[in-house]
Amino acid sequence: MVFSSMIFIWAFLPIVFILDKLAGLPGGKNAGRREGGLPRNFLQNILLLIASLFFYAWGQPDYLWLLLVSILANYALGLLLGCKKGALSGRTSRLLLLLAGLFVNLGILGYYKYFNFFANTLNRVLGRQLLEMRQIALPLGISFFTFQALTYLIDLYKEKIPAEKNILNMALYLSFFPKITQGPIEKYRDFAPQLAGRRQSLQKMSEGIRRFIYGLAKKVILADMLGVCVDRIYGLEIGDVTSGFAWIAALFYSLQLYYDFSGYSDMAVGLGKMFGFDLSENFNYPYLASSITEFWRRWHMTLMSWFREYLYFPLGGSRKGKVRTYINIFIVFMASGLWHGASWDFICWGLYHAVFQVAERLGLAKLLEKTRVVKHIYACLVVCVGWVFFRAGDVTLALQYLKRMFLPWMYTASGYALQEIVNHRTLLVFVCAALGCGIVQIVGKRLKNSAAELVYCMVLLACSIMTMVSSTYSAFLYMNF
Repeated sequence: MVFSSMIFIWAFLPIVFILDKLAGLPGGKNAGRREGGLPRNFLQNILLLIASLFFYAWGQPDYLWLLLVSILANYALGLLLGCKKGALSGRTSRLLLLLAGLFVNLGILGYYKYFNFFANTLNRVLGRQLLEMRQIALPLGISFFTFQALTYLIDLYKEKIPAEKNILNMALYLSFFPKITQGPIEKYRDFAPQLAGRRQSLQKMSEGIRRFIYGLAKKVILADMLGVCVDRIYGLEIGDVTSGFAWIAALFYSLQLYYDFSGYSDMAVGLGKMFGFDLSENFNYPYLASSITEFWRRWHMTLMSWFREYLYFPLGGSRKGKVRTYINIFIVFMASGLWHGASWDFICWGLYHAVFQVAERLGLAKLLEKTRVVKHIYACLVVCVGWVFFRAGDVTLALQYLKRMFLPWMYTASGYALQEIVNHRTLLVFVCAALGCGIVQIVGKRLKNSAAELVYCMVLLACSIMTMVSSTYSAFLYMNF
């Protein structure tokens, strides 16, 4: 089940939303306080936990047990790390418990996501079949809930938070359905206070509905439409791909990926608000960035915040000299590439971004300071080229597309006309998508009118529903990562 499916919009969401509001009764001064000494939001949390587990099981019932094991293991390890007395309270014991937690979480992630990648790499290096490849399906959201579990244990070890003694709270933190499959990656210290202390309001619910509609429109109207064109080009024989087709695929995919993932993030934030939670923002108009460093402050912000706090800073950050800083940047972005996918094209993508980050620190940023327009074009071009590794799914194929992009005179012939690939409707969507990367929002802030926005949201919702009815199902791209 995904947010942009009919079953979610017309069945799951309305039922859970109504039951959540009923569970929050009675109203008035006693709102949020239950009889019999139950904590605030207790019944709502139980309902949301059941709904979240159902949501997860709907998409991948075979791996529900894995999510439950992760919840139980991290809850137990958290209790042990939180011990203030006895043998377990010593520094060595706590370090061993943290290492055990890292082993459990990274071990699960490593087996299900990376076993075949490392087995294949090792076999190629050794030149013989040392490890046999296995048929392993990627569990839904494993990268996201694993990183959240690690956040909890590391913060607990550093004594930034107390241990969670209520297993239901731990379970809801890891499985909350708006963020289980694609984030945002919430730190426990930010999410925990909301489990018992959140308050809902009509204004917050209306804001949540507005964000959900915007996200839904991003996904089904913009991202999916652009994706059709991208899939057409990547479905061609490589000999039929001209330089123009390669550039169209790169530009369209850059916007498709942005609207697909930011659309999901908008829906996640909106759903959170509808149920009283404030989830972290994941995007801040990244294509308005004027450097690669700035781009990564705006794109998938919760992931980069995680890597900065739990990998970059522990490695020494920028405190141990320039050379060490550059090495740390390469380590972080190689890890980021590997987090996105178990293949060399993702690792190449991560290292590619690291090269430009280091180059900017070495003086490229100062060189580009002279012209703001040039800086912006540079950042967009670098990012756009990098996404080729993402979409191609294979280093060799990615290099073939890059050759066509940067050696245009060599690739001009194709058995297909441009009109067969890009029609007028797709071109209109592309223009709207390009304007929607920040330009429209900047103008819209000055012309903001609540009544006009209400009508606009209603039109967007109607168009989104009609598009969903008339088109085939399309999963979110980041569900593959």
